[in-house]
Amino acid sequence: SEQYLLTYITFLLIVPLAWWVLYKTSFGLKIRAVGENPEAADAAGINVYAIRYAALAIGGGLMAAGGAFLALAQVGSFTHAIVSGRGWVAIAIVIFGNWNPSRVMWGALIFGGTFALQLRLQAMGLQLPIPYEAFLALPYIVTIIALVIAGRNASYPAALLKPYRRE
Repeated sequence: SEQYLLTYITFLLIVPLAWWVLYKTSFGLKIRAVGENPEAADAAGINVYAIRYAALAIGGGLMAAGGAFLALAQVGSFTHAIVSGRGWVAIAIVIFGNWNPSRVMWGALIFGGTFALQLRLQAMGLQLPIPYEAFLALPYIVTIIALVIAGRNASYPAALLKPYRRE
C-alpha cells in the first residue's frame, strides 16, 4: 500500500492493455506478423516499416517512463550508473516470459522480489562469511538461473534482429 501510483497503473492498466493490444487487436496481429515473417506480412499489404517503427516508438516510450520512474521516484535524483545492468535483465525477463506480457510481469516480480530480498539481507546485518557483493549479485544470479531454466523452451519471433529489405 506504500507503492507509487505508477506501480499500480502498471499492474492494473499497462500489462493488461499490452496483452489485449498484442492478442486481441488487428494492430497486435500486425506486430506479431511482422515479427514472425515480414515478407508474408508485406505480401498481405502490411507496411512492415511503419509497424516496426510504431512498436519501437511505443517500447521506447515505455522504457523512458520506466527510466524516469527509477530516477525520480525510487532514488529521487539522477545518479551515475543508476540502471546498473537492469536493461540486460529486462531483456532476460522478456525471454523468460516468452514474449507474453503477463509472464514478463511475473518474471519482473521475481527479479524485483530478489532485489528487495538482497537489500533486506544486507540490512539485517547477518554475520555470514559471504562478502556483501554476493548479496548485490543475488538478483542477477537468480535471473540467470531463471533464464537457463526457461530458455530451454523459449521461442522467439522468427524475424527478431533481422533487417527487412523490401524486394
